[in-house]
Amino acid sequence: MTIEVGTKLEGKVTGITHFGAFVDLSGGVTGLVHISEIADNYVKDVNDHLKIDDVVMVKVINVDKDGKIGLSIKQAVDKPATEQQRPPRGPRTDRPSGGGGREGGGRPGGFGNRDRGGRRPSYNTPSFEDKMSRFLKDSEERISSLKKNTEGKRGGRGARRV
Repeated sequence: MTIEVGTKLEGKVTGITHFGAFVDLSGGVTGLVHISEIADNYVKDVNDHLKIDDVVMVKVINVDKDGKIGLSIKQAVDKPATEQQRPPRGPRTDRPSGGGGREGGGRPGGFGNRDRGGRRPSYNTPSFEDKMSRFLKDSEERISSLKKNTEGKRGGRGARRV
């Protein structure tokens, strides 16, 4: 029997690992159901969902060149037609594109939201130097606080106990 992608088969769980379960298909062929393909919800432990010798319906989702077979339990279950499927994502049509016939987002000069020098406007955001000086100040305060706390625990003046 040849295993093809997309076919649904019945199999028996022969082994469970922390990353999935091995399912024996007919003729001694074994495939792996990855932990992410066991159920629609989050699976923390495979043992909560499957036991050895369970008979499960699986769908073949891939067959590697070296013979490894990827299986899915959640894709083998036919979902009812009443479930709401999310529409495919595409370009938004509920707002104008903002092009305005000009290059660069419709702004005069074609620079988008950058100034003539190619820089973004500041809007009162701190510069890199300001951020760096604040980081150094905070870091020095934390180090001095840490040193004060550890010197008190050592018995003063950094002497080691034997």
